[in-house]
Amino acid sequence: MSAFLFSLAAVFAVSLGGGDQLLAARLADRTRRSAGLLVVGAIASALSALAMAVAGLAFALILPEPAADMLVAIALLVAAVELAWPWRRKLPEEPTHSLFATLIVLLARQVGDAARFLVFAFAAGGSAWLAGAGGALGGTAAIALGVTLAAELERWPVRAIRLTLAAVVAIVGVYAGLAARGIIG
Repeated sequence: MSAFLFSLAAVFAVSLGGGDQLLAARLADRTRRSAGLLVVGAIASALSALAMAVAGLAFALILPEPAADMLVAIALLVAAVELAWPWRRKLPEEPTHSLFATLIVLLARQVGDAARFLVFAFAAGGSAWLAGAGGALGGTAAIALGVTLAAELERWPVRAIRLTLAAVVAIVGVYAGLAARGIIG
């Protein structure tokens, strides 16, 4: 159960100000079709979390335990880098009215983001299915927050939030790496 709760909370937290959440907010503000956008966001979140949980499980099954522990640390550090990376992607000015196109774009943004790397890390380090379910729910909640807040979200101090989260995730990643190497207990 801890993999579920950690994954849910972590994915929700690190999704704040993420590209998928900001895209959902912009589309919700411009199209006024929040119900369809919420459904598409939930599907994209579930698919991306499932993909990363399966990948984490696959690596955990083929790697010896010490290597799997290092993989968790590396995934956490990759998530921290993604969080800290200056995000300059231009959001669309004219949103598409196709929910399928929105699904594809949301899914593409989510697969390599920090939140899904955390699902990968939790899946490799514990129960993959609970981590995937928590990640899907956390991602859906983050999209729902973006759709609900819409244009208000762009006024939040997103950069500061993401840098703070990057520091926390990096510290956890370094600790996990040192623990996996047996340097600290």
